[in-house]
This record gives sequence, structure tokens and C-alpha cells, in this order.
Amino acid sequence: MVAGKTGLMNRKLPGRGSSLHRGWRGTTLIEMIIVITILLILMGAAMPIARVSVKRQRETELRRDLWEMRSAIDRYKDAADKNAFQIKLDSQGYPPDLDTLVNGVEIVGGKKLRFLRRIPVDPMKGTADWGLRSMQDDPTSDSWGGQNVFDVYSKSDATGMNGIKYKDW
Repeated sequence: MVAGKTGLMNRKLPGRGSSLHRGWRGTTLIEMIIVITILLILMGAAMPIARVSVKRQRETELRRDLWEMRSAIDRYKDAADKNAFQIKLDSQGYPPDLDTLVNGVEIVGGKKLRFLRRIPVDPMKGTADWGLRSMQDDPTSDSWGGQNVFDVYSKSDATGMNGIKYKDW
């Protein structure tokens, strides 16, 4: 079998002068600038979304922590009202501090009754330092009288996504 002029042996491979290679030179600088610009625009749009997502997550954690501590204060008050343990006369049945909720109180029978596993960290401040209000304090007061713990609040001065300051939640 002998190959002729139209056979495989005489076929021209694409090279520099062929029409196949002429339109395919590579990426130009303009194309690279356009691609980078598009990527920067997409990243610029993603950053605010990420910030809002992180803020929303912290606010959810703040709500959960406040609910957990306020619930523990209410359980302490309920137990005190049922005479499960002895309280100070001027405390009105509220805990003297947050540590009492964690450490617990001695109940009848020598057992300890605990109301919190730990004092949560304020997600807005990054510390376990919460603002406290006693029953005798003004509801808008930023200072704690020290008699008892009636309520807790965040010490952050920032405003939430709902337009209310975190310390007023």
C-alpha cells in the first residue's frame, strides 16, 4: 500500500503560516484587566454581605445569651419565692450577683442548686462583663446599685440592625 499525494504522509501540519494558528495568540492585557475588574466588583459586593452575616450571627448570640441569663434569674427568683433556700432579707429573692447563678445555692438536703453552667461572653464586647441592674435601680441606669441582680444587659454602645442600642435589648 503506497500513499499518494493525498495520503497522510503529505499532509501539512498546522504551523506558523497556517490559518488555524493565526487567530489564537493568547490573552491580551485588556482581557486580563477586564477579568480582574469583574472579580473586584464581585468581591466588593460580597464583603458587605459577609459583614451583615457576621453582625446578624452576633446579634442572635446576644439574644440567646440574654435570654439564658434572664431565664436563670427568673428560676432563682422562683426557687427563692418557694423557700427552697435562704435569701438575704433585702434581696427581694433575686441573686446577689451572676456568680451565684453559676456556683449555685445550698438547698434543703445539702445539695446545690445551680442555675447557669457559665456566664456567657458578651458577643458585642468579647468579655463576660455584663451590665447589671438591681430591683432598686432606675430602668435606664447604667450603674448597678449592688443590692441584687434583677436584669442584665450588654455594655456595648453600638446599635443593632433593628435600630435599637444593644444595651436596651
